[in-house]
Amino acid sequence: MQQKSLNFLSRFLTSAVLFALVSLLSGCGYDALQTTDQQVKSSWAEVLNQYRHRAELIPDLIGTVKSYAAQEEETLQGLTRVHAKAGNIQATPELVNDSDAFINFQNVQSELNSALTRLLEVAENYPELTSSTHFQDLQTQLQEAEDHIAVARNHYIQAVQDYNVIVRSFPSSLAAMVFGYQLKLSFITENENKTSSEKADF
Repeated sequence: MQQKSLNFLSRFLTSAVLFALVSLLSGCGYDALQTTDQQVKSSWAEVLNQYRHRAELIPDLIGTVKSYAAQEEETLQGLTRVHAKAGNIQATPELVNDSDAFINFQNVQSELNSALTRLLEVAENYPELTSSTHFQDLQTQLQEAEDHIAVARNHYIQAVQDYNVIVRSFPSSLAAMVFGYQLKLSFITENENKTSSEKADF
């Protein structure tokens, strides 16, 4: 009988301690950290999807321009090189926790954007190319891709801001320190084409 009482008391105390820990973690913002961290991951996944979609259009664009303006070899090769460079980046969800990798990702995407802009500017010198229905369709798709990238980036920026506020705010900052939640990098908002990066709200 005494043994049963001890077992019951032990289970009760264990449950009470677990309940207290859960309540403490919730009160310290642990739930909010998990929620906003997940929002950052989801937003980042959408950013990657939109950049991948743009990247998928580039080989067709290069082939189309080459068929009309093969003499623009330097510009075509430049875009081909940076497209391959972007494709070699391992853009995993964990990339947002690695400042060097994140900055490199943003810089390469900016390079790719610049190379695309140069190619489209060169294309304007070839009326037969710019009047091609296929080229016009590619231009439309690229513009739509750029628009979707901008929207996805803005959602990511907002998600990072929300997350970073919780990481820095007391008492959730204590939970962040205990469980290893760190501030995350964000894109610069002033100019989508800048090749540098900074931490949100720093």
